[in-house]
Amino acid sequence: MENAAAKLREEAKKLLAAKKVDVIIGYEKGTLPLQSVPSFIEKPEDADKLVWDPFCSQNLAKFAHDLIHQHKASQVRMKPEERKKKVVGIVARGCTTRSMVIHLQEKQYGRDEVVILGVPCTGYVSKKKAAAAAGGEITGAEVKGKDLVLRTAAGEKTVPLSSVLSDSCLTCRFNNPVIVDVSLSEPAPPMNPEGEYEKVNAFEKLPEEERWAYFTKEMAKCMKCYACRNTCPSCYCKVCFAEQNQPAWIGVSVDPSDTQMFQLMRIFHMAGRCVDCGSCIEVCPMGVDLRTFLKKLDKDGFELFNTRPGADMASPPPLSAYSYEDKEEFIYNP
Repeated sequence: MENAAAKLREEAKKLLAAKKVDVIIGYEKGTLPLQSVPSFIEKPEDADKLVWDPFCSQNLAKFAHDLIHQHKASQVRMKPEERKKKVVGIVARGCTTRSMVIHLQEKQYGRDEVVILGVPCTGYVSKKKAAAAAGGEITGAEVKGKDLVLRTAAGEKTVPLSSVLSDSCLTCRFNNPVIVDVSLSEPAPPMNPEGEYEKVNAFEKLPEEERWAYFTKEMAKCMKCYACRNTCPSCYCKVCFAEQNQPAWIGVSVDPSDTQMFQLMRIFHMAGRCVDCGSCIEVCPMGVDLRTFLKKLDKDGFELFNTRPGADMASPPPLSAYSYEDKEEFIYNP
């Protein structure tokens, strides 16, 4: 990973110095343990801040989308001939590039507005898993080979890095970028894509009452802070249904009916668009298991329409395309 980080800094300096990009969106070392935070680099000399390590968890496609749209909004009153494009360089792993494919397919920005610095990924550390493994407040963390050293007030504890990786990473089949302008390293070895739907398959076999009980239990944790929506790279409606009042789709309370409806509608809005980056689970302060339900829709999309969100530019999202060969078993036929 250090080789990829060194090449990343080198390429970022070149792109900025040559003015091929206006900004590089990457990661830099955070002030808290286990956290490399989003970084916006505009000067070549600042590129040395960039890092690439197992603590880079957030999907940066969200920032690329918002930055480009903010720039366009700032130029809306300018004459067309005076407007300038903002070209964004972005450090992107497999799931990040899949989100960007969806952005491009949904015409959120043009391919010439982004320069993708592709990095292979071997997974990022789940802070929740690391906290559980440490058994106390983590004051420091360091990767040593295939291990993660966690420091707490009680001392150090070493755990296998693989034991604290995000669930999204453990079964990822797209851990290498699907589109790229600059490759920063050789492709990473595959994870365990064969186990991608194991949890969903087990969940589907449960009786309906148990599935509903699990859903209501998980949604009861939700306090509608909207962190899942705000970090999701596929959530960019100009007006979210959660804030609409004509008509009002949901109330502002945290009553079960409101929290369940918010999550149900958001989850279904992700049909054919969720890339399983795990950002929503990572930022959820209450530990709501959103992934089980999102992966169920992902599985349905693959089995019914033979598509995987953002896998390539030639395969449009299933809800944006129609084919005479589409299966129709799901249509009610009395």
